[in-house]
Amino acid sequence: MTTYANLPAPSPEQGLNRYLQEIRKFPLLEPEEEYMLAKAWVDHQDSEAAHKLVTSHLRLAAKIAMGYRGYGLPQAEVISEANVGLMQAVKRFDPERGFRLATYAMWWIRAAIQEYILRSWSLVKLGTTSAQKKLFFNLRKAKARIGAYEEGDLRPDAVKQIAHDLNVTETEVVEMNRRLSGSDASLNAQVGSAEGDGAAQWQDWLEDEDADQAEAFAEADELEARRAMLVAAMDVLNERERDILMERRLRDEPVTLEELSAKYEVSRERIRQIEVRAFEKLQNRMRVLAKDKGMTIPA
Repeated sequence: MTTYANLPAPSPEQGLNRYLQEIRKFPLLEPEEEYMLAKAWVDHQDSEAAHKLVTSHLRLAAKIAMGYRGYGLPQAEVISEANVGLMQAVKRFDPERGFRLATYAMWWIRAAIQEYILRSWSLVKLGTTSAQKKLFFNLRKAKARIGAYEEGDLRPDAVKQIAHDLNVTETEVVEMNRRLSGSDASLNAQVGSAEGDGAAQWQDWLEDEDADQAEAFAEADELEARRAMLVAAMDVLNERERDILMERRLRDEPVTLEELSAKYEVSRERIRQIEVRAFEKLQNRMRVLAKDKGMTIPA
């Protein structure tokens, strides 16, 4: 993809306010204009069109990045990671799917930021499961909801309540709280500089209480797990069943019964029967796999 040589980049020297002012100069796109630019990129790899798609959504990336303040990381770097996620979204965006780029891009932006945070924090070597990642991103809000503002270890009743609310063990709550309260994550540590954004403490940069990053992260994590299960469950189907199911259920534009009946030289009704039976077999297999992982597959 294009290197975006002229893309504005936040930096501590520049100051956050100056960067935010700079990206406001890029106009938002009307739906039709966004569609035409996206088509130009998909069909012709038009780098100028891709550049316009990215710059018109830099404000969205910055807004999402601001929801992740409070992790002790330079805000300029968080925004830069958000922009990387945005560029990945533009690269993969399909305008024919019927939704706006912003709706698609926010998932890529959040994922890029969260992966950066998890990579950067020395304490997050345990953040391997969806629940643990949710605990990492939600512990402060969970403590605020029950009024657990004291420093040091949490009260046993607070630990129990948070563990229940976030579906993790009490031990995980205690350990994560100690790490978040440790010397490498002190909420009273100074960030910024007088020349840039001014001296401030991490506690002044806490994430937006209305943001839904943890839920989005957990949902994306579960979606990836379901996709992996789908691939594994396909083994229960024979070659014809797999082909028919994929052509009928997993394509953006499903193949008609008539086309498949001609391909396999059977009636359309027979193709429909194979499709229904294959789908039932796949669902049953996925329920078994999901049960093994402690997940549920809706009927």
